[in-house]
Parts: sequence; structure tokens; C-alpha cells
Amino acid sequence: MHDANIQRLLDQRSFTELGARERARALLDAGSFRELLDPFARLMSPWLPKQGIVPQADDGVVVAKGLIDGQPAVVIAIEGAFQGGSLGEVGGAKIAGALELAAEDNRQGTPTRAVLLLETGGVRLQEANLGLAAIAEIQAAIVGLRELQPVIGLVAGPVGCFGGMSIAAGLCSDGHAAEAADRAVQLPAGDPRSAPGPQWPAGDRTGSRAGRIRLARPPLHLEPDRRRTASRQWPGRRLRE
Repeated sequence: MHDANIQRLLDQRSFTELGARERARALLDAGSFRELLDPFARLMSPWLPKQGIVPQADDGVVVAKGLIDGQPAVVIAIEGAFQGGSLGEVGGAKIAGALELAAEDNRQGTPTRAVLLLETGGVRLQEANLGLAAIAEIQAAIVGLRELQPVIGLVAGPVGCFGGMSIAAGLCSDGHAAEAADRAVQLPAGDPRSAPGPQWPAGDRTGSRAGRIRLARPPLHLEPDRRRTASRQWPGRRLRE
């Protein structure tokens, strides 16, 4: 095989192999990618260093605005390579704030769709209740936005989508999964309705090709909470700048 052909094969990368930022860029129309609160904003978790963990400048969440097929869209991608894609206070606030910003754009006459690129193990255990509260706010923001525009969830990488974020995936208007992605959907432990949820391992090609995220018993009548917590105020303001 010629050296040029070998290099071409080495340069080829599937969507699953891309990082969060590259996935977001790949989905948006060429030249339209504009990242909000990029790593230079230095918006990172204040809790990880206290536990001896090196934080990441974007807290493992990429928020980008641009165009998809010429229409305004926001793409939110979770970086599975950082802390297993787990969500804490800052990353969760970025996601919820971006979804609320998209809802506000829609109400002001700019139809804006949202795509969630999910690769997450769920709540970040080092941030405990802060992460759980952030995921609840993400779920409420999804429900609020999908009344105005579709919210698409895509389980994009091998980490899969677990815990409370699997419920967030089930709340999306439509859901899909890459073949390499594992996903487990279940209600929180202790919920009286909880039961072992369906799980599709990556090796199950039949389940993977189905590519759909289903909730056996999705939570009903979830309404967006209009109250603002301290963790939500400052990222929301900066997303609008």
C-alpha cells in the first residue's frame, strides 16, 4: 500500500472518535461554529482542586452556536474523556443555560434548534448534590425548549449515557445513539416506580442499530422551574454576553 493511502486511512476518524469540540464543529455548517464560554473563559469547577483533581478549563462541556442546514442551532457536547463525562455544577449550568438561551431566542422570533451530544456517566460524585441539582435543571430546560423547537439527543461516544442524564436523553424530542455507545435508562434508585431499565451494550449490534433511546416509564408533567439558583445565574449571564 502506498504511503499516501496509509496516511489517508490514518487521517480518517469516525464521529465517535472525535472529541466534544470536534463533534460540535462537525455537526454545524462549515464556517458557522461559534463557541460560547470557551476554555479561555476559564469557567471550571471550584470543587475538584479541593479534592486533588485537576479541573478542565471548560469543565468538560462545549456549547456552540451556528447553523445546521442553514438554520440557527445550538450544539451542546459533553467530553467523555474528562472525568467520564460526569456533570457537576459548572458543566450542568452551562448546558441548562444554553438550552434556556435557545428557548429565549425562539420566543424572540429566532427559531433555534438544540442538539445534545451525550457521553456521560451521569452526576459527578465529587460534586454530589450540586451535580444532581444541575441535572434536574437540564431536564426542566429540555422540557421547556421542546415545546418551541425539537431537542435532539445523540449518545455520541463509548462512555455511553447513564444515570440522571439518561433520563434527560429520554426527555428529548428524538434520540439516537452511535453504534459504539452503551446506554442505560432507569429511574433513580429508591423511586417507587424504579425497575431495572433497558440497557444496550455496544456489542449488541441489533440493539445498537435500533439507535433509539427509550424510557419504559418516563417522568410525566415535568415543568421548568422558573426559580434561579446561584449556580445558574452567573453562567447564564455570561452565555448571553
